[in-house]
Amino acid sequence: MKNKIITGFAALLLFVSCKNDEKILNSLVDYNNSMEAKGYHFGDKLDLPKEVLDNAEAISISFGDKETSNLMVDSKYFTLGDNAVTFNIKTKGGETLYQDATINVYSKSPEQSLNYEVVAEYPHNPANFVQGFQIDGTTIYESEGQYGSSRLITYKIGDTLPIKETKQAEDIFSEGSTIAGDKIYQLTWKNKKGLSYDKSTLKLLSEFPYPDMMVEGWGLTYDGKNLIASDGTKNLYFLNPSDPSKIVRYISVAGNSSVYDQLNELEFYKGFIYANVWHKPIILKINPANGEVVGKFDFTKLAEPFTEADSENVLNGIAFKGDNMVVTGKKWSKIYEVAIK
Repeated sequence: MKNKIITGFAALLLFVSCKNDEKILNSLVDYNNSMEAKGYHFGDKLDLPKEVLDNAEAISISFGDKETSNLMVDSKYFTLGDNAVTFNIKTKGGETLYQDATINVYSKSPEQSLNYEVVAEYPHNPANFVQGFQIDGTTIYESEGQYGSSRLITYKIGDTLPIKETKQAEDIFSEGSTIAGDKIYQLTWKNKKGLSYDKSTLKLLSEFPYPDMMVEGWGLTYDGKNLIASDGTKNLYFLNPSDPSKIVRYISVAGNSSVYDQLNELEFYKGFIYANVWHKPIILKINPANGEVVGKFDFTKLAEPFTEADSENVLNGIAFKGDNMVVTGKKWSKIYEVAIK
């Protein structure tokens, strides 16, 4: 009888412990869900529920192979945008509980709505599936995508006939491109490699593998020192032009209340990175030091005539002609020059 009483008491303790653990995890899930939409800023404290704190002997947050017991949004661990983390809770009852969560970190300052006025229109070949777009003087350098028709071309603004052209192999889907000195660099989508060309002849000079961290090739620009690449995530990667397979540093991009991923065609101009977001008619103005979105253009009126015909005919070209921005898109029949107000 005594053994039965002890066994029953142990079972009761186990039941109570399990119920308590369930309450801890449920309260943490509710808290995480409520904060996922609201988000945090760097320096914010994670104000965990009383149910968790009262029953925890120790709490830590792990980020892959990193871990911290400092319940604060520290830039040493968190990036702007979404952060996949795991809460590790050692309870006073001796159990260790784990709870996965997404912690969104936003910039502190609201992004400015940037206005513009169309000041000129130029013809554009509507067959061109634009992936990279630059202007040097009156010459446009354009990277075209799609398997079987990928190429790098140049033509004069106001004209549509290529002056020079280099075609890619059938298995390559070309992506972003940029001018860096006397070279053109071009990304490929799925091939995990980039290409470099002689700027004056478009002759292929070399290929380079992507850094392991880059998922795919999307957009590309040059800040005068480093290549800056996007891979369809929230990250922008700064690459050494002498060895683009190595990451110098990277930033993650977010606004005051939005996480931005699918960053696509890029342009660097006067200290800022400009990026369009795939399937959205917007261009972000990004601080390259920390990834904060400081401004946003809405190009809905320019994009709608093309996306209404085909949802894939998205805004995907950014360049600068003097202080004016020049934009186009996939299979657009026009290039627009806009003055920024």
